[in-house]
Amino acid sequence: VHLEESGGGSAQPGGSLSLSCVVSGSIASINGWGWYREAPDLQREFVAAIIAEGLTRYSDSVKGRFTITRDNPDHNNTVYLQMNNLKNEDTAVYSCFAADGRSITWGQGIQVTVGS
Repeated sequence: VHLEESGGGSAQPGGSLSLSCVVSGSIASINGWGWYREAPDLQREFVAAIIAEGLTRYSDSVKGRFTITRDNPDHNNTVYLQMNNLKNEDTAVYSCFAADGRSITWGQGIQVTVGS
């Protein structure tokens, strides 16, 4: 399984950014996808997740501002994280993950910076 993230970058407070994560390889058994983030000097923090049935879960810090979705074009699963009303404290390296109940595969991480 291979995960490749794209998107991210910089935004002003109140602005929006979107992240994408293409999941490829042996994906048939994957049943959960999501995002974590890690800010400098802080522990890695859960952001959002979506399971095969479409149910979603969000951390309290992003609920109502971030939306996770997933599609399945051409045998690649792509997971998206739409981030609206960004805050300075959303600045972090965001990493996507894919889980199959036995193991978790991580992407390389992508920087999101929010600041004026």
